[in-house]
Amino acid sequence: MNTRNIVLVGFMGTGKSTVGQKLAERLGWSFLDSDAVVEHQQQTTIAELFSNYGEAHFRALESKALEHILTQQGQVLATGGGAVLAESNRVCMLSQGFVVALQAAPSVIIERVRTDESRPLLQGNLDDQVYKLLEQRKHAYDFAHTTIDTTELTVEQIAEEIVSRAGLRGEG
Repeated sequence: MNTRNIVLVGFMGTGKSTVGQKLAERLGWSFLDSDAVVEHQQQTTIAELFSNYGEAHFRALESKALEHILTQQGQVLATGGGAVLAESNRVCMLSQGFVVALQAAPSVIIERVRTDESRPLLQGNLDDQVYKLLEQRKHAYDFAHTTIDTTELTVEQIAEEIVSRAGLRGEG
Protein backbone atom coordinates (compact mmCIF):
# COMPACT_ATOMS: atom_id res chain seq x y z
CA MET A 1 0.00 0.00 0.00
CA ASN A 2 1.40 3.35 -1.09
CA THR A 3 0.91 6.20 1.36
CA ARG A 4 3.02 8.79 -0.50
CA ASN A 5 -0.25 10.66 -0.99
CA ILE A 6 -3.86 10.28 0.03
CA VAL A 7 -6.26 10.51 -2.88
CA LEU A 8 -9.92 11.18 -2.14
CA VAL A 9 -12.41 10.02 -4.75
CA GLY A 10 -16.18 9.93 -4.74
CA PHE A 11 -19.31 11.53 -6.07
CA MET A 12 -19.76 15.29 -5.77
CA GLY A 13 -20.99 16.35 -2.35
CA THR A 14 -19.45 13.46 -0.43
CA GLY A 15 -16.97 15.75 1.34
CA LYS A 16 -13.72 15.33 -0.59
CA SER A 17 -12.60 18.97 -0.41
CA THR A 18 -13.74 19.62 3.16
CA VAL A 19 -12.28 16.35 4.48
CA GLY A 20 -9.14 16.78 2.39
CA GLN A 21 -8.35 20.17 3.90
CA LYS A 22 -8.84 18.86 7.45
CA LEU A 23 -6.78 15.74 6.74
CA ALA A 24 -3.90 17.70 5.19
CA GLU A 25 -3.87 20.04 8.17
CA ARG A 26 -3.80 17.10 10.56
CA LEU A 27 -0.97 15.35 8.71
CA GLY A 28 1.02 18.51 7.98
CA TRP A 29 0.73 17.75 4.25
CA SER A 30 -0.28 19.91 1.30
CA PHE A 31 -3.91 19.93 0.16
CA LEU A 32 -4.79 20.08 -3.52
CA ASP A 33 -8.12 19.94 -5.31
CA SER A 34 -7.71 18.68 -8.89
CA ASP A 35 -10.58 20.85 -10.15
CA ALA A 36 -8.97 23.95 -8.64
CA VAL A 37 -5.63 23.03 -10.21
CA VAL A 38 -7.26 22.72 -13.66
CA GLU A 39 -9.07 26.03 -13.17
CA HIS A 40 -5.81 27.72 -12.17
CA GLN A 41 -3.89 26.22 -15.12
CA GLN A 42 -6.60 27.15 -17.63
CA GLN A 43 -7.50 30.52 -16.03
CA THR A 44 -11.21 29.69 -16.25
CA THR A 45 -13.88 27.74 -14.40
CA ILE A 46 -14.82 24.09 -14.82
CA ALA A 47 -18.31 25.20 -15.88
CA GLU A 48 -16.82 27.39 -18.62
CA LEU A 49 -14.53 24.58 -19.80
CA PHE A 50 -17.55 22.25 -20.08
CA SER A 51 -19.60 24.91 -21.85
CA ASN A 52 -16.91 26.07 -24.28
CA TYR A 53 -15.02 22.84 -25.02
CA GLY A 54 -17.12 19.92 -23.73
CA GLU A 55 -16.61 17.26 -21.11
CA ALA A 56 -14.03 15.26 -23.10
CA HIS A 57 -11.68 18.26 -23.27
CA PHE A 58 -12.07 18.87 -19.55
CA ARG A 59 -11.39 15.17 -18.77
CA ALA A 60 -8.15 15.32 -20.79
CA LEU A 61 -7.00 18.38 -18.84
CA GLU A 62 -8.00 16.66 -15.60
CA SER A 63 -5.94 13.56 -16.45
CA LYS A 64 -2.83 15.65 -17.19
CA ALA A 65 -3.27 17.54 -13.93
CA LEU A 66 -3.67 14.34 -11.89
CA GLU A 67 -0.59 12.78 -13.44
CA HIS A 68 1.47 15.90 -12.69
CA ILE A 69 0.14 16.37 -9.14
CA LEU A 70 0.81 12.76 -8.18
CA THR A 71 4.51 12.92 -9.10
CA GLN A 72 4.92 14.69 -5.75
CA GLN A 73 4.34 13.21 -2.30
CA GLY A 74 2.99 14.30 1.10
CA GLN A 75 -0.26 15.54 -0.42
CA VAL A 76 -3.93 15.05 0.16
CA LEU A 77 -5.66 15.27 -3.20
CA ALA A 78 -9.40 15.78 -3.62
CA THR A 79 -10.37 14.70 -7.13
CA GLY A 80 -13.33 15.71 -9.21
CA GLY A 81 -16.21 13.24 -9.02
CA GLY A 82 -15.64 12.00 -12.57
CA ALA A 83 -11.84 11.71 -12.40
CA VAL A 84 -12.19 7.97 -11.82
CA LEU A 85 -13.91 7.41 -15.17
CA ALA A 86 -10.59 7.06 -17.03
CA GLU A 87 -8.69 3.85 -16.30
CA SER A 88 -5.37 5.66 -16.64
CA ASN A 89 -6.42 7.98 -13.80
CA ARG A 90 -7.37 5.04 -11.56
CA VAL A 91 -4.02 3.34 -12.23
CA CYS A 92 -2.13 6.56 -11.49
CA MET A 93 -4.05 7.14 -8.25
CA LEU A 94 -3.49 3.59 -7.01
CA SER A 95 0.22 3.62 -7.85
CA GLN A 96 0.89 7.03 -6.28
CA GLY A 97 -1.27 7.03 -3.17
CA PHE A 98 -3.73 5.51 -0.75
CA VAL A 99 -7.11 5.91 -2.44
CA VAL A 100 -10.14 6.56 -0.24
CA ALA A 101 -13.64 6.60 -1.73
CA LEU A 102 -16.09 8.82 0.11
CA GLN A 103 -19.80 8.14 -0.27
CA ALA A 104 -22.99 9.55 1.19
CA ALA A 105 -26.71 8.98 1.02
CA PRO A 106 -28.30 10.53 -2.10
CA SER A 107 -30.52 12.81 0.01
CA VAL A 108 -27.43 14.15 1.82
CA ILE A 109 -25.57 14.70 -1.46
CA ILE A 110 -28.55 16.63 -2.85
CA GLU A 111 -28.69 18.88 0.21
CA ARG A 112 -24.93 19.49 0.10
CA VAL A 113 -24.87 20.50 -3.58
CA ARG A 114 -28.29 22.17 -3.83
CA THR A 115 -26.97 25.75 -3.75
CA ASP A 116 -23.76 25.10 -5.74
CA GLU A 117 -24.27 26.51 -9.22
CA SER A 118 -20.71 25.71 -10.33
CA ARG A 119 -21.46 22.05 -11.09
CA PRO A 120 -22.04 21.65 -14.84
CA LEU A 121 -23.31 18.07 -14.61
CA LEU A 122 -26.23 19.13 -12.40
CA GLN A 123 -28.13 21.28 -14.87
CA GLY A 124 -31.88 20.66 -14.89
CA ASN A 125 -33.73 18.80 -12.14
CA LEU A 126 -31.15 18.38 -9.37
CA ASP A 127 -32.69 15.31 -7.73
CA ASP A 128 -33.08 13.50 -11.06
CA GLN A 129 -29.54 14.36 -12.15
CA VAL A 130 -27.98 13.18 -8.87
CA TYR A 131 -29.85 9.86 -8.92
CA LYS A 132 -29.05 9.34 -12.63
CA LEU A 133 -25.32 10.05 -12.16
CA LEU A 134 -25.14 7.93 -9.00
CA GLU A 135 -26.64 5.02 -10.93
CA GLN A 136 -24.20 5.52 -13.81
CA ARG A 137 -21.24 5.62 -11.42
CA LYS A 138 -22.38 3.08 -8.83
CA HIS A 139 -19.25 0.94 -9.33
CA ALA A 140 -16.87 3.70 -10.46
CA TYR A 141 -15.25 4.06 -7.04
CA ASP A 142 -14.93 0.33 -6.25
CA PHE A 143 -11.21 0.36 -7.14
CA ALA A 144 -10.31 2.43 -4.04
CA HIS A 145 -8.30 0.89 -1.22
CA THR A 146 -11.10 1.69 1.21
CA THR A 147 -14.55 3.32 1.31
CA ILE A 148 -16.04 5.57 4.00
CA ASP A 149 -19.68 6.62 4.21
CA THR A 150 -19.69 10.29 5.25
CA THR A 151 -23.46 10.56 5.74
CA GLU A 152 -23.46 10.63 9.54
CA LEU A 153 -19.82 11.40 10.37
CA THR A 154 -18.17 14.71 11.21
CA VAL A 155 -15.22 15.95 9.17
CA GLU A 156 -12.94 15.17 12.12
CA GLN A 157 -14.28 11.60 12.39
CA ILE A 158 -13.73 11.01 8.69
CA ALA A 159 -10.17 12.37 8.83
CA GLU A 160 -9.42 10.16 11.85
CA GLU A 161 -10.79 7.11 10.06
CA ILE A 162 -8.63 7.80 6.99
CA VAL A 163 -5.49 8.25 9.10
CA SER A 164 -6.25 4.96 10.85
CA ARG A 165 -6.98 3.00 7.68
CA ALA A 166 -3.90 4.39 5.92
CA GLY A 167 -1.71 3.48 8.87
CA LEU A 168 -0.54 7.07 9.33
CA ARG A 169 -0.13 9.15 12.45
CA GLY A 170 -1.54 12.65 12.45
CA GLU A 171 0.33 15.66 13.72
CA GLY A 172 -2.47 16.90 15.91
